[in-house]
Amino acid sequence: MANKELTRAEEQVMQVLWGLEKGFLKDIVEAFPQPRPAYTTVSTVIRVLVRKQFIGFKTYGKVNEYYPLISKSAHFKHKLKPLITHYFNGSKSDLASFFASSQLSLTELEEVKALIDEKIKQLKQRK
Repeated sequence: MANKELTRAEEQVMQVLWGLEKGFLKDIVEAFPQPRPAYTTVSTVIRVLVRKQFIGFKTYGKVNEYYPLISKSAHFKHKLKPLITHYFNGSKSDLASFFASSQLSLTELEEVKALIDEKIKQLKQRK
């Protein structure tokens, strides 16, 4: 994937397409909340995303069905890495500590703890 950075408009189209998993231009435009962007605007952004290799497509006659070539989680990891580097000195545990000390509710903290406990369990089973 040539260029990993997305503009705001490109990010919005990718969010819609990740939600749909695949779709024709008409489906993608219709999945946007109101007020929807213009059909031609979304079409232009999709062409750019194809060129950047974020989106692939299958052609059926004269229409294309689009699908993401990069997962939402892979993109998120790419976006998160510089944040961790610049704001948390490259330390993932400092990032986790920041969230733990922020204003999370008891329920949110319990959800995070459950995710961590599950990940620890998975890692221990691999040994």
